[in-house]
Amino acid sequence: MTQKVIAFQGTPGAYSDLACRNAKPGWKTLPCRTFADAIDAVHQGRADLAMLACENSLAGRVPDIHSLLPASGLQIVGEHFQRVEHCLLVVPGTRMEQVRRVHTHPVALGQIRNLIRDYNLEPVAEFDTAGAAELVALWKKPAEAAVASALAAELYGLEILKKNVEDADHNTTRFYIASRTADRPPVETPNVMTTLIFSVKNQPGALYKVLGGFATNGVNMTRLESYMSGETFAATRFLLDVDGHPDDIRLSKALAELDFFAQNTTILGVYPQSPFRQHTPAEEQDTPRSVPAHAISG
Repeated sequence: MTQKVIAFQGTPGAYSDLACRNAKPGWKTLPCRTFADAIDAVHQGRADLAMLACENSLAGRVPDIHSLLPASGLQIVGEHFQRVEHCLLVVPGTRMEQVRRVHTHPVALGQIRNLIRDYNLEPVAEFDTAGAAELVALWKKPAEAAVASALAAELYGLEILKKNVEDADHNTTRFYIASRTADRPPVETPNVMTTLIFSVKNQPGALYKVLGGFATNGVNMTRLESYMSGETFAATRFLLDVDGHPDDIRLSKALAELDFFAQNTTILGVYPQSPFRQHTPAEEQDTPRSVPAHAISG
């Protein structure tokens, strides 16, 4: 039987790689240079699914997904939440007092300020966390350390000198899992999420009219993000996550009202919610801020 493959953006050992392994145990992971490359891998049949980072509880949203996913032709078939647990990685046998510099992604550097201060380390920015681990493994110098995942330590033969060196203990990245074909759960399935994208004209009351149907029909919105559409400021595009199935009567009525006032409405996926949502306060699940894509997937 052919082994299933899931593509991700990043270097082997990146947190996106870890997310793939946790979400799809036993699958082969396929590292890709960009999100577009991961999407292409699915289209070309080199991968069955793509794991696409869409937001992070500390760093915010991934703008690339807004532009790439709607045009990709892929369907969201699931979501995954991956806890980001930074580890201080060194050449085996290294003692803490030997470490002088710490290498990692710039966003990760901002998440380990206490470690840098407490041990008077020199921070060095690298392209991504797993890439930093690879460099430290190549250099084989006790003075050089990396901050990356435990998976990166395993893949590059490094020793974990300290675990959970991040300043905040709630650093979590959310991913969309995308496929060539839709895999909608039955309408009676509990805990279903629908993701869609739509446009409205830049005029007073436009968004109020579009979203009013969700309130009047008792549909919960878990994520709403806006983006400028095209080369002008005449229209705005929105990415929306809502609880429920499009064939459910309440969401069906809300979507009918949205279609009346909105333009270019496209459902990007109908999929089971991650169990993470049932164990996490709603205010911690979504953080609509804008950051570079590589900042939360490396």
